[in-house]
Amino acid sequence: MPRELIYAPDHDRDRSLGHLAWDWIEYWCVHGPGDVQGDALELDGEFGGFIVDAYALRPADGRRLYDTAILSRAKGRAKSELAAFITLFEALGPSRFAGYAEGGETVSWNGWSYTYAPGEPMGKPITYPLIRCLATEEGQTSNTYDNVYFNLSQGPLSEALPSGAAGLGRVILPDGGEIRPSTASSSSKDGGKESFVVADETHLYTKAELKAMYRTVDRNLSKRKQAQPWILQTTTMYQTGEASVAEAMHERAKLIAEGKARSARHLWDHREAPAEVDMTDREQMRAALREVYGPFADVLDLDSIIETEFWDTTKDIEDARRYFFNQPTAARDAWVTKPDWDACARTDLIVADDAAMVLFFDGSLSDDATGLVGCDVETGHVMTLAAWEKPEGRAGEDWRVDKRDVDRVVRKVFEERNVVAFHADVAHFESYIDEWAQEFGDRLVIDASTGRYPHPIAWDMRGHGRDFVQATERALTDILEGDLTHDGDSRLTRHVLNARRRPNKWGVGIGKEGRESPRKVDLAVCMIGACMVRRVLVNSPAWKRHLAGGGHRRAGRVVGWN
Repeated sequence: MPRELIYAPDHDRDRSLGHLAWDWIEYWCVHGPGDVQGDALELDGEFGGFIVDAYALRPADGRRLYDTAILSRAKGRAKSELAAFITLFEALGPSRFAGYAEGGETVSWNGWSYTYAPGEPMGKPITYPLIRCLATEEGQTSNTYDNVYFNLSQGPLSEALPSGAAGLGRVILPDGGEIRPSTASSSSKDGGKESFVVADETHLYTKAELKAMYRTVDRNLSKRKQAQPWILQTTTMYQTGEASVAEAMHERAKLIAEGKARSARHLWDHREAPAEVDMTDREQMRAALREVYGPFADVLDLDSIIETEFWDTTKDIEDARRYFFNQPTAARDAWVTKPDWDACARTDLIVADDAAMVLFFDGSLSDDATGLVGCDVETGHVMTLAAWEKPEGRAGEDWRVDKRDVDRVVRKVFEERNVVAFHADVAHFESYIDEWAQEFGDRLVIDASTGRYPHPIAWDMRGHGRDFVQATERALTDILEGDLTHDGDSRLTRHVLNARRRPNKWGVGIGKEGRESPRKVDLAVCMIGACMVRRVLVNSPAWKRHLAGGGHRRAGRVVGWN
């Protein structure tokens, strides 16, 4: 997954002030401190496209579509500099909607001019822009503010400000308003009526005071309706499990992509290296870096990055992956890493409806998720068939899984698929499992439970701890060796990457990061269970007889869970 773009459903690049912003920025801004300090600016298409996306408008009234935009790129991609250019446009440019053009209208400012196309959104400046550039450490300005200060003190835009208006502590804007760097302590003391906020490197926002700073300024954005405030986050990929602001934003974006969030006012733009890269092959490494840095790779010394960051044995390879491949590295107790899991995705693999399939079901009532996962008997390909999860916010208050909908989906799967084995954890769904067994048990080749009380479907996980730990260890081996494939479903991926290693007397199982954690793992349990059912099936004498022409199990079996 080299690129992950998550938009609102009504996103439209033709309905954006970003084209105007792109033109204004290239005319007025110059590169900040560094090797190309003071040089004229020409944005590459990737960064220009992000500006267009970030300034997308709502179709009904022309107001901003997004109140939060997150740009996730590898270390050294000049994210902070881009944030500075957007800051300058917010401070001095025509950055808010002023109606749609008939065509030919012109906006101009101090020698710059722009002619609108027919139907293009027109812009106007913000009245009294108050802009905050968040810094992570006391006594330091942010990288974004350093670039802002350079442009307003030494670049072409310095002519638009009175002498001394641009300082290291703040910038006084000519028509009212200001730009200021801000730390955790200072932001909490200010009343805060921001029109725009830059939060740079939010993967570092892991400490309580930094997260409190972010929450404070984020709440302030609701105070100025006319200014349509918004916040721009720039970040390198986070360390999974550190609960940084960047990680929280990514979790939010994934819920938006799945249609599980009531509000879709977050823009998420992430680029990372491909999952499968031979870390000893220079050409593959170069190609991966070109993928993650995009057009910016042409100005980088890729061989130096490879040799000093990836091949220097004194450095942590996981840190190199996170900073320069922009891949989220796993928590220390993570069950599986994202690159290893992504490498198993086969979104192109289509399993025929009449192909033999096994199922595993894990049910819950309210807080935990309820899931149904299938596994193709011939190939072992895993498919996410259904998931029921507690919604966010008020929609989740007093929420309980709709058991009738679960029943409907299970019946639909049996109607449309060739199900030959089905294990379902009995907790909370005992009566439904008995009904499924009465109606579909004759189609199943093996029993889920044997012994004194055999049952075609019921499988109590509480009595199979050893079996499930062994299944978990086998699934991990199959993932690491590339023998397991899956459909790439974002819900399954989220649950698998949430899973943490949990050693016990039988080996290493999985669990949530904490008992009260909102990060669920139930679909990971279903995936492991489905792979387990497949192995039990294909190694059973009943399956061999079935393949030899013995047909399905005989009718008339009496079922009931005790």
